[in-house]
Amino acid sequence: MFGYVRADTPYLYIKDETLYRAMYCGVCKGIAEVCGNTARMGLSYDVTFLSVILHNIAGVDVNITKQHCLTHCIRSRQMAETDELTRMLGALNTVLVYYKYTDDIADGDRGRGKRLWFKKGFARAKKKYPEIERIVRENLAKQEQAEKARVDSLDRASDATANMLAEFSDYALGEKTTEYTRNLFYAVGKWIYLIDALDDYDKDKKKGAYNPFVLAYGAETRKALLGEKSGEEIRYIFHALFFDIRENLSKISFRFNRDLSDNILLRGLPAMTKKVMEGCGCKGKPKKDRNPKTTDNK
Repeated sequence: MFGYVRADTPYLYIKDETLYRAMYCGVCKGIAEVCGNTARMGLSYDVTFLSVILHNIAGVDVNITKQHCLTHCIRSRQMAETDELTRMLGALNTVLVYYKYTDDIADGDRGRGKRLWFKKGFARAKKKYPEIERIVRENLAKQEQAEKARVDSLDRASDATANMLAEFSDYALGEKTTEYTRNLFYAVGKWIYLIDALDDYDKDKKKGAYNPFVLAYGAETRKALLGEKSGEEIRYIFHALFFDIRENLSKISFRFNRDLSDNILLRGLPAMTKKVMEGCGCKGKPKKDRNPKTTDNK
């Protein structure tokens, strides 16, 4: 999970923006409850999205009240109260962050100091929710195998991340799981992996790091990649993913208003894809050019 799953805020109803912010705070409090306060630093928009959609599909009502927290200690704000699903998501968030920094360390990047902030939280999450830790660990191990094998297939490269999200959805939803919920979360997980790989294209190309787009197409820069015939193929891949998401979403029964979920999935994901393809990155701000030989404004 890399922080790419965002709402398309210009098209977000005020009521849904209020709910989105409250759910964000709710996941943060869930992290603190299960993993401790230091683990809150790893809070992700991706996991907030999971909280929004899983609560809705599972039919778990969200109780929102005005509360204080460490960040908002002076003025209270609307926050979703924690429940078992929120605590599961807090554990998932911490386990993902811990393993992310573990992977960074294995790749020779800095991450030891950052990982220490999540060590105790990870141990607490693993003890309380061993199945969540297993899902993440086993699928990340499959991901590592694909990377070591230098897999150049986008489908095979993204399968482990996609399967991890699908497995977690099965675990979280329990008897509410259907083939459509599993397919939906599989497609979202695949999108997350591929959009991150595309966003990191220039960096990975320069470092010689694993990237399925680099291996599959070999363009010198992401700008060149998207400007060639390969760009049409890549856009088709993402459009096919959006189709899968839309089709499976239409077959899922929601217990409450689905405006926020629809905004994130049907507008937010395509909007983020466009930003990455235009070189804006996950935060929507142009990155400095990583390759002085090109004029691609990343």
